[in-house]
Parts: sequence; structure tokens; C-alpha cells
Amino acid sequence: MARVLAALLVLASVVVAAPSRRSLHALHEKRAMEPTDWVKSRRVDPDWVLPMRFGLVQSNLDKLEEMLVEVSHPRSPKFGQHYSPAEVMDTFAPSKESVDAVTDWLVSSGISRDRLRLTSNRGWIHVNATTAEIEDLLKAEYHIYTHVETGAEQLGCHNYSLPIRIRDHVDLVKPTVHFNHRLGANAKAKRFGGLGMPSIGNGPKKSSKAVTITPSLETCDQMITLDCLRALYNINYTPVATDKNTFGVVEFTPQAFLPGDLDLFFRNFSPSLVGVRPKSVLIDGAVVQNTSRSFNFNGESDLDLQYAMGLTAPQQITLLQTGDLSQGAGFDNWLDALDGPFCTFDGGDDPTQDGIYPDAAGSPASCGIIAPPNVVSISYGQDEATASVHYATRQCNEYGKLGLMGTSVVYSSGDNGVAGFNNVCLDSSHQDATSSNTIFNPEFPSSCPFVTAVGATQVNPGSTINDPEGACEQVIFSGGGFSNIFQMPSYQTDAVNAYIKAHLTPSPFTPGQFNDTGNARGFPDVAANGANYIIGQHKRVL
Repeated sequence: MARVLAALLVLASVVVAAPSRRSLHALHEKRAMEPTDWVKSRRVDPDWVLPMRFGLVQSNLDKLEEMLVEVSHPRSPKFGQHYSPAEVMDTFAPSKESVDAVTDWLVSSGISRDRLRLTSNRGWIHVNATTAEIEDLLKAEYHIYTHVETGAEQLGCHNYSLPIRIRDHVDLVKPTVHFNHRLGANAKAKRFGGLGMPSIGNGPKKSSKAVTITPSLETCDQMITLDCLRALYNINYTPVATDKNTFGVVEFTPQAFLPGDLDLFFRNFSPSLVGVRPKSVLIDGAVVQNTSRSFNFNGESDLDLQYAMGLTAPQQITLLQTGDLSQGAGFDNWLDALDGPFCTFDGGDDPTQDGIYPDAAGSPASCGIIAPPNVVSISYGQDEATASVHYATRQCNEYGKLGLMGTSVVYSSGDNGVAGFNNVCLDSSHQDATSSNTIFNPEFPSSCPFVTAVGATQVNPGSTINDPEGACEQVIFSGGGFSNIFQMPSYQTDAVNAYIKAHLTPSPFTPGQFNDTGNARGFPDVAANGANYIIGQHKRVL
């Protein structure tokens, strides 16, 4: 009897000491910054089915920068020897160990194996699961967030956890904490959504100046034209290999060019292009809408295309129009069209960051529908603080992979100096952004070391095209600074260290006002004129 009691006591002690499922979990991600102008309104119904995607840790990412430099540096013996999509996929595919570990965890947690789908590149595991199932798996609470002005709704959680034994195999889980304030189809006041939505952050800034003089090389300090740019940067070249070269410009619906605006501009500044149009690739049900007409809806596209076409003619420009009128789009959506393994079917998109297609409006998903252009230009951005480290890193690595395949991705560095996308700075915890804060607020994706970030200069007032330009301080302030996520890439070590020595030693800023570790990615990489551009719009030259 004593032996039985002793055995029972031992068993009881083992049961009491056995760790719970919760104790085996550890925090994996938490929201980078609480969303501005959104309020937590209610819990998500436990029976709602969520399209979950588990992004597996990829192989060989530690070699990505080295591989990219090898094919990009003119002095490298491998210069120009770009990788094929299949080679990129095979190089970075997650290991079988990671696939098996995450699959076994999900199955042992009650998700039947027939509900799981592994993508073709082995990068993501998909499962449709109820909120109750996912909250138990991730030890998270899902809420609906409502935009205070529009009534738009998004779902997400503030943080989530993974089993300790699984964390090293999972990069990120979607949808969870990623939240970039995309206004979707539920918006009451404004139906359009995504990065093209007119706001204080989106689109070019309109000057109060009127075009009252005839533009010439003598007036480039007041108004920039195609001829000003050609003279400033000694552009005296006409492309000849136009059948082999490709140049893509990304626009996000509802931003759209107007054909009449192109012709108005070209009639004044490049007559041979009157009637010429970009080749439009419509991504995720996109339309080049012409119903909403104003500077806020057409200014960005008109500016981008008038100058891209005017400076590179006769090169065909490919317009990558992204997102429909219902959902809009995020950065991952245009990546989908170029990079099949990154698209919705393979887990790239996040319902809280990007438009998810096919959608209720019937817009199809665009997955690998076009070969990546040699150069892609994007004039949009977001605060780096609104993206989690995992999300930003995953997307940044995709830009690096495009580079391996021979595509250069060019992003603008922003219009508000060190004050981010919406002209606000961060608090000391990087959890809040207001105009009264003082911590610098870098932009993304321009902070990614695998894109070329372009800042803005100006012809200083009273100066000529033969004088040195200055940093742009008219209408906009050139964005730039140091990333809070990405380390300094090897290719910019000399330039950034020289800048730090010349301008930040000793630093005129308070400690911690920016990432002053001396090992952060600095941006922009290059700069060109960004002030006082003349564009043709709505029967007027602005």
C-alpha cells in the first residue's frame, strides 16, 4: 500500500510540474506601432474562418548580400551573371526540417493534415482555421479595429507566441500584427483603399506657384522641365536597345494618369510623344480610372509617367497599375505580379497589409503574370515603424532576390525629412507617432538595403543649372536617415562612415534621437532634383 501511495505521489508531482501548452510558448512578434486613427472595437467571432499563412525560415539568406554584390559589382568576375527564378527558389527554399517541424506541430495541435497546403517553393504553409483554433495555437487575441473617420475595419492581434521548439523554423505568421492602415472596401466615406488613397502622405505636394513665365534653362531654379533635367545631369542619350530593355513604373489605384494630361505635357515639352501611351499591366483587377479627377487622384501618376516617358523615349514604359477600386493594394501586391512564388497562392500577401485577391468584387489574383522589368520605380512609402521586423525583412529579402535576377528596384525616400510618411516623429519606445515627438521616423521600403533609395535635391533659388544643387527644402523636404531595422550593407560602409565622421562626430543630436549605433543602413543612396516640377493636368500646365 505504501508503494502505491508513493507511486501516486510521484505521479501527482509529475502532473503538477508538467508545463502547460502556454508555458512552452514564447513571444514571436508584437505590433511594431499602435495604429493611428484606429480603435479596437470588438473581439473577432470565434467561428470566423481566417486564411492563415505560416512563413517558414528560408535557407541561405545570410549569403544574399554577398551573392547580390557578386552579380552587381562591375569588377566582379560574376558581374551580370544573374540567377534564374528557379535557381533563386532552390537557393532560398526552407529546409525539410522546418517544413516537417511546423507541419507536425500543427497536426499535433488538432489541425488535420489534409487541411494544410505547402506552397510550391516550400516557403509557406496555408491553413484555413477558425479564430478559436488560431487563438489557441498562437496564444493571441484577435480584435476588429475600426477607422475613426471612415468606418473601415481590419482584424489583427497585438502580439502572438509560438512554441519554443518551433520559433526557429517560423519567420512570421499572417494575418497577425502587421497593420499599415490600408483603407479597404468597408470604408464609409471613401471607398478607395491602399497606397494610392489621397492623403497628406500620398502623392506629390502641390506648390502655390503659378506658371506665369515661359520655362527655359534660365528659370530652372523656379520650374523644372525635361530640358532642365537633361542639362543638370548631362542626359544626352537616346536608348537604342529598346526591344531588350524594360522599365516599369508602379502606381496604386485609385491613382491614375489621364491620357489628355500626357498629351498636354508632351505638346509643350516633347511633341514626338503626343499620342504615345505606356503599356499597361493591370494587377489584381486594377483599372486606370478616370472618374475621380483631381491633382490628388492624378498628380502622382501624371508626374511619374510624363517624366519617365519624356526622359527615356523611345523606350516603352510599362505601367504596373496595382489594385482594384474595392480593396486597393500594398507593396506585396505588385511583387506578386513579378514574383510568382511570393504571391497570395504562395503566401506573400497579408490581409492587414495588402489587398487579397481574388476578392468579393471578382478581381482575380495576379500571380507571376509578367517578367520582372530591368528597372522598377515606385514613388510611395510607409513609416518603417508601422512594419514589424519580420514583415519588413521578409519583403526586403524579396527585393534582394529580384536583384539577383537582374531587376533594380528604385524607391523614393520620402517628402518629410526625418519625419516619416505623415510628417510625424516617434516617441522613445517607437510605439507612437505624433508631431510633438522628437525621435526620427525612417521610411520603408527605402530603408531596405536591397533597393535604391532616391532622395531629392533642388536648384537653389537664384542659382543656375551650372551651380551645385542643395538638399530639397521647397514644397518637400528630402527624406533620409538611418534604419531602425536594417544593418549597414557592406557596399555603403565607406560612404556612411565618411558621412558620420564629417557630420555626426560629435553628433548635434541627442542620444537615441536616431539610430546612432554606426552600424545602421543609411538612406537615400542617391539623389536627384525633386522640386518645382511642371506637369500637365486638366488642361493646365502646373
